Amino acid sequence: MNRILSPKSIVLTTATTPLILKGQGVCLFDVSGVPTVSLRFLSESKSKELVVQWTPTSVRGLLLPEHEPLVDAANTVGLCGKAGAYYWVSLDAHNRTILAGIGEARMETVIYRYTVPATCALLEDLTTVVVEPGVVPLRLLRDPVTHRMPLSVKEKADLTMDDVAAAAYLPKANLSIIAQKLHDCIAGPSFVLDDDGFPEFSAAIEASLANPHGWCYKRLAEKANEFGSHQPLETYLRITLGQNNGESPGIPYVMEIWPPGHSSPVHNHAGSHAVIRVLHGSIQVRLFPYLCCDVSGVPPHSVTSFSQGDVTWISPTLNQTHQLANVDSTTCVTIQCYMYDGQNRLHYDFFDYVDAHGVKQQYEPDSDMDFVAFKALMRKEWGAARADAACCRVC
Repeated sequence: MNRILSPKSIVLTTATTPLILKGQGVCLFDVSGVPTVSLRFLSESKSKELVVQWTPTSVRGLLLPEHEPLVDAANTVGLCGKAGAYYWVSLDAHNRTILAGIGEARMETVIYRYTVPATCALLEDLTTVVVEPGVVPLRLLRDPVTHRMPLSVKEKADLTMDDVAAAAYLPKANLSIIAQKLHDCIAGPSFVLDDDGFPEFSAAIEASLANPHGWCYKRLAEKANEFGSHQPLETYLRITLGQNNGESPGIPYVMEIWPPGHSSPVHNHAGSHAVIRVLHGSIQVRLFPYLCCDVSGVPPHSVTSFSQGDVTWISPTLNQTHQLANVDSTTCVTIQCYMYDGQNRLHYDFFDYVDAHGVKQQYEPDSDMDFVAFKALMRKEWGAARADAACCRVC
């Protein structure tokens, strides 16, 4: 699970790079439009070499100097040629496994798998990766792809032995330090929507969404073109907490309101860490291997629903590209928390998304209203509605 920890990765900037640990790691790369590319992994003495070759129809390993092919008979996919796609190779000396895939480095995106025989000491001797012409190096991760990563986060006090054995939840301690910080700010028992001061807060939001004169209803209508030509259901409200401190794409803490049937476009999270907690209702999260303009041609690799109290996560290399959708009959409210880590030197201010025409666009995270002002407004609307109701009963 340590693949989401920081700073256990480095940006690949040279053609020859030492592996962070001998015999293991993940190399992420893009290609420059050539039909065939290769990665070479060398032993320290350079007497052994593993070549992983990619073509448009396959991935194939080759062990040198023996010229022994390492073929996955089930592999029929290689370089896909889709805009936004990138690729990866994972070495795992402990489990004698070579994996390759498209998009995020995870079990759900594997297209090539080869298990090295126990009699072969190939992987544990490899120390260096060499990128051949046509390969655009992106990032080198320390830890190999070994199993599916849990999407739900649990505090250690709530974990059971069965949870750990089944890898059903990600322990909070396995989040990056940045994500743990974000988690601790929003996961306490007092961090709730309907608090003692305004126990009707969620009901007031629902009422404001249902009332054509309510602020929520009118603001959503104003945002119908936010992500392209008239898309009234591809809208949600962003209520911000605090200020933009320049350490995240937009203000780091955002309460988002999702009426039934509403969703976000497919988008990514600018390489930031993030934690999402459901405060009310439920939200469906669809994860994609990469951001592609041909959305119909790249289906989600995971579709998971999260309910009130559930927490999920995003790291710079995992869960980055997703779509949130409220498929329930009740309004959903989430708290989204974003922050860059110390390795990020770009601090990209946008989320990239795909519009209804399949065009990649930039969205600058904005604020529909400050949380304190919004809560006061909902209290005012709720009070006025109750007063009107009481007046009607008297009349």
